[in-house]
Amino acid sequence: MRVTKHRVAPARRTLRLRVERHALGPRIYFLGVRWHEWHLGALILGMLAAGLALGLVHDALPTVLAAAAGIWLPLRRLSRAEPLPLIVAVVAAAFAVINLLSALTPNIRWRGHLLLKIEAVEQLHVFHALAIPASIALFVSAYYLYQRRLRALQLAVALLLALGILNLFKGLDFEEAIGDFAAAAILWAGRGAFYVRHQPISLRAGALRAPLVLAAGWLISFALVMVAGPRNASAGTLVRETWDLLLWQRGPVGFHDELGRLDLAVGLIGVAALMIAAYLLFRPLAAPRDLPGAEVRAAARAIVRAHGSDTLAYFKLRRDKHYLFSRDRSAFLGYRVENRVLVVSGDPVGPPGAIGELLTDLAAFAEERDLAIAALGVSEALRLMFEQLGLRALYMGDEAIIETEQFSLDGRPIRKVRQSVTRLEKAHFSADLVEAARVDAATLTALERVSAAWRGGRAERGFSMALDALRRDDEDETFVLIARDADGHVRGLLHFVPSFGRAAVSLSSMRRDPETPNGLTEFMVVKAIESLRARGITEISLNFAAFARLLHNPENRLQRLLGRALGWADAVFQIERLYRFNAKFFPRWEPRYLMYERLIGLPRVALAALWLEGQLPKPRLRTPVR
Repeated sequence: MRVTKHRVAPARRTLRLRVERHALGPRIYFLGVRWHEWHLGALILGMLAAGLALGLVHDALPTVLAAAAGIWLPLRRLSRAEPLPLIVAVVAAAFAVINLLSALTPNIRWRGHLLLKIEAVEQLHVFHALAIPASIALFVSAYYLYQRRLRALQLAVALLLALGILNLFKGLDFEEAIGDFAAAAILWAGRGAFYVRHQPISLRAGALRAPLVLAAGWLISFALVMVAGPRNASAGTLVRETWDLLLWQRGPVGFHDELGRLDLAVGLIGVAALMIAAYLLFRPLAAPRDLPGAEVRAAARAIVRAHGSDTLAYFKLRRDKHYLFSRDRSAFLGYRVENRVLVVSGDPVGPPGAIGELLTDLAAFAEERDLAIAALGVSEALRLMFEQLGLRALYMGDEAIIETEQFSLDGRPIRKVRQSVTRLEKAHFSADLVEAARVDAATLTALERVSAAWRGGRAERGFSMALDALRRDDEDETFVLIARDADGHVRGLLHFVPSFGRAAVSLSSMRRDPETPNGLTEFMVVKAIESLRARGITEISLNFAAFARLLHNPENRLQRLLGRALGWADAVFQIERLYRFNAKFFPRWEPRYLMYERLIGLPRVALAALWLEGQLPKPRLRTPVR
């Protein structure tokens, strides 16, 4: 990186001050030490604190702007090694105290009179009351900001925005409002420093903490009543007033003016404490978060080898799935949890006698964690067992199975495929079927480059009917058909996974260079059929055609209506185009089902399925990858 230095004036050299111009911004050196942005920010905040302590700072608006600049400077160049969360936590706590004091003190007279022209006195009291619990919640979140908690950041930003609005409507407090909005913007700009996500609390810890939360809520309410109540009130009167306000009842103490709705603030504090205590105490068991280790994956792989005759069984070995084993560990199923739905990937794998017990254990596992159950890509054979578990079946499409012994390029119906193959052969394209484990590093790089070009920047898709990698570190038994052009360059690929106890394979991914001629995909499929047939493979699960029956063979008016809607959705999800591609090879169609519990929960299940399959992007807070 090129750096050019700027010579400072001789008078500044006596202070040993040096300023350098840099591509990333000016760099300041003083007394031989480089001053980072957070140093300057801390210096500004320290000088403001000293000025406030000495009574030298009087103008509120310049003070707020200087404080905002002191916070913004360290956030310009974010680094997790810098003490940014400490600065942010201190500032958040300070803003919380300022907002709380503002809510507990009378309004400036002329501002109050001006507000009375647009809102009633009762509304002024409500805004004062609402600012109190919001300020307290912001003060509590400051500690978790110091610990880099992501949810604390989100809560603090929301509270600062709410307090900014409340400050405007409770007393035209422009200074506090501008400070709140500026602090919220700066916090959001520095969100990359907050990467610690909320950890689940165990049932035992929740039972211990719930009484503490309730006690803290009562103590905070009592402190507010004591500060705002009359000076001659006895302790017993204040205690009674606190209990009455927490129960949303009028107590013996009367509050007036800006504190006329203190009862609302105390009541909300009580409700919040009760909700937090209930959450800590009654939170269900969390689903497993850590993915299976090598030993667990090896056990699942052994079961797939012994009983994985279903064409989707091998896809359960994706490394992003969790496993649930039967009690004797002879059967298992793969699943993920999204949107509070436990989504099972295809059929469970194992001996028939162990599947029923495994599904019973699945129901108990989901109930203990308050999870809904769904299953993607269930076969006709296992559909009945899921229905016995209490799930409903929704037809979701057909799996295209090519029977290699009966496939032929002869005849008029398949002439378009034959023409594509002939055209690519004349262009000297070739295709070879090899074991994925034997692909050399250079070829693997070329295959991944073709795959990336085909995706065009989009994320990988797949959950129940695709593998997560072209080649895996563990024992790999997959096949890759590699298509090359006349110059020997890799231009396309088909990736197949095996089925065990059955002479069948399943297509995992199908990619080609976008610059290749039309028909290359058909060429690769035909060459794969010929090569796999020579290896003794009799069935190829080519692809999954979603809702094919509704598109081309509807049985009633409702199905015809759904078919039209799916035709409109083809522009996004390629539903009809995928069906037409599969139909070119005259496959055997085998239905697959989506299993779900209740009709009212079907939208939630559908959303979870679309997220898992990568058909819809899941909204996430954008933070740097750790």
